[in-house]
Parts: sequence; C-alpha cells; structure tokens
Amino acid sequence: MNDFEIFSQLHYQGTPLLLGNSWDVASAKLLAAKGFKAIATSSAAVAITYGYEDGQHMPFDLLLETAVRIKKNINLPLSVDMERGYADTIPGILQNIERLVEAGVAGINIEDSVEERKLKSMESFQKIIDAIANHLEKKNMQLFINARTDGYVVKLTNALEESLKRIKAYETAGASGIFVPFVTDIDDIRKITAATSLPVNIVSIKNLPSFKALTEAGIKRISLGSSLFRAMQRDLEKRVDNLLNEQSVDCLF
Repeated sequence: MNDFEIFSQLHYQGTPLLLGNSWDVASAKLLAAKGFKAIATSSAAVAITYGYEDGQHMPFDLLLETAVRIKKNINLPLSVDMERGYADTIPGILQNIERLVEAGVAGINIEDSVEERKLKSMESFQKIIDAIANHLEKKNMQLFINARTDGYVVKLTNALEESLKRIKAYETAGASGIFVPFVTDIDDIRKITAATSLPVNIVSIKNLPSFKALTEAGIKRISLGSSLFRAMQRDLEKRVDNLLNEQSVDCLF
C-alpha cells in the first residue's frame, strides 16, 4: 500500500488514530521512533518555530519545505495543516495541493474559518472541497482531505447545530474526513460522529475526554495539534528559569 492508502486505513480501526503533530525534522523523527503510525504538521508550531504568527502568515514555500524535509526523514504517512489553503482563489489552493502531493504528502487539513475568526459561508467552502476532490480525481492524485469546521473555535452560540449542517455539506462535496476542533462535550461529540459516515477528528485541548470515552463516542482520529509543542516550550522556560536562578546547569541533566 502507498502512504495515502495506509493513512486512510488508519482512520477505520477499532481505536482512534493518534496523530503526532510535529514542527520540524527532529520532532517528527522522535514521534516516529516512539511508535506513532502517522505524522502531521501543526500550523501553529511550525509558524512559531519560524517566527511567524499562526493563521497563514508564513510563506507557503516555507511550509512546503518543512513538509519535504520531514517526509525525507520519516517512513510514515505525513499530513499537512494547510489552514485556509495558502491562497485566495480556488486555482491557487489547487496549485498548492498539487505541490504537496508531489512532495509525498498523504493528507491535508483545510479549514472553513477566516482570519477575522469568522466562518466562510458553508456554500463557499463546500465549493472548495468539491474543487479539490474533482481536481485530485482529474489529475489521478490521491490525498486524504480532512475538512475542518470551526464553529467551536470561533465560539458560535449554535456551534453544534452549525457543525452538523456543515459536516453533511462537506461530506457530500467529497471530503475524506471531518475535523471539529475544540469540541469537548461528550454528548456533542456523539452527535457529531453520528451525523456522518466519515471518520471524525478532534484535537488535543484541556478537558478533552479520555481516549476510551472518545473511542466509545465514535471518534476515529485524535490530533495533538500544537499542544505538544506548547508543553515543550513551557518545560524549556522552566529549565531556563532554573538555570538562571540556580546558577548551575544541573537542571539540564
């Protein structure tokens, strides 16, 4: 099987795929060595590493270079968080996707929110998913399209209702999976997974239910997102504080 087939199959297991989100070659290699079955990039972690704010502020070429370097150093499927597609037009998004596929990427996340923390219209994002799916078929390319809907991220008062509508629309448009970040209520999660035949992905966040509860609720993919990177940054800060306060390098060993 190729990487796309392996990656797709990992979404249909008895337990959710735990996806290790990396930000450079070193973090990707560590996650691979620890037994993760697939690796992804975290948009926030990659951006911060290079001195950019999250939210598609870094150049796409830099994201692509990061993906290429990671892929050359791991023998696992790689998924890339491409945020809103790193382009303002559908042809631009499709061009970027082609470059990722040519680099060996097995999957992408693409989201329906905009920089102002609002959602695109359901219809406009549905057109993007449809265009991606049709373009891949036309070009005989394979890619797992993880359609992300951000009702919980932008804190809609009707986040569940809006998410359920969008899930159906994106499934119809040709998405391979559905990503609903920042949902933590287990009843909402059950309703979301029941609304689609596609595998549902959620992200690591404080107060997320246990893996066992998420499995029972029908979740098929759990992404670490930027949480691992942020935990590492907190640990680094503590060690630097200890180094300076204790005037000793003992805290580094």
